[in-house]
Amino acid sequence: MAVRYVIVDDEEPGRVNLRLALADHPDWQCAAECDSAASARTALAAHEVDVVFLDIQMPGESGLALARDISRLREPPLIVFVTAYSVHAIDAFEVHALDYLLKPLDDARLAQAVERIGAMLRHRQREAYGAALRDYVAADAAPAVRPAHLNVRSVGRIEQVRIDDILWLEAAGNYVELHLAARAVLHRITLNRLETLLDPGCFLRVHRGAIVRRDQIASLATGGDGSWRLTLRCGGVVAVSERYLGPLKASL
Repeated sequence: MAVRYVIVDDEEPGRVNLRLALADHPDWQCAAECDSAASARTALAAHEVDVVFLDIQMPGESGLALARDISRLREPPLIVFVTAYSVHAIDAFEVHALDYLLKPLDDARLAQAVERIGAMLRHRQREAYGAALRDYVAADAAPAVRPAHLNVRSVGRIEQVRIDDILWLEAAGNYVELHLAARAVLHRITLNRLETLLDPGCFLRVHRGAIVRRDQIASLATGGDGSWRLTLRCGGVVAVSERYLGPLKASL
């Protein structure tokens, strides 16, 4: 299966290095190399592509701004950011970048990204990816509207998880573990960011690393060391910190 891609980077060495690295993958075809967001728009209008490799920091318009515009396309290509600055990782995933590569490129890491892209295309997930991007655009335009579901990405697929199905949430670095009735799902977002999307009438923060659904609260108990534990109706047990103890007791 041929994979058509565009490279967007204002620095020529960056474009050349990536194109040469991708030459090791014979099914990958470079449709265009662009040195700015403006030239990338022209290339995307002229070519049907599967993937855009996009630098973030460029003179004039940034890669993040271009990615937001790409998100508005009817059938957007997959987005992979390629940059020297890891600090942008969270912003990159906020616009649903499929992956994030650091310069200088690591061959093993690039191969992993190629496999991830191939899995998405083989499983015909472009439609789901486009739906996830449109959800992002809608939320960005109307941030006061709370989403009914989360678009959770894993290798080769995007899954919609209904917020009504989430029983409790637990921080895991830059991920959040969503606990459902029969399984747990990792979602690439911070707990603080996800908390802003949840209805406080339905969810309650009980720890800096945990949020629970209010109707799941069953009982609260203290241990011999003075720590607090919350037992949920689903059987989960969650640590409670002093900072959130007052609102939790009030809800009980």
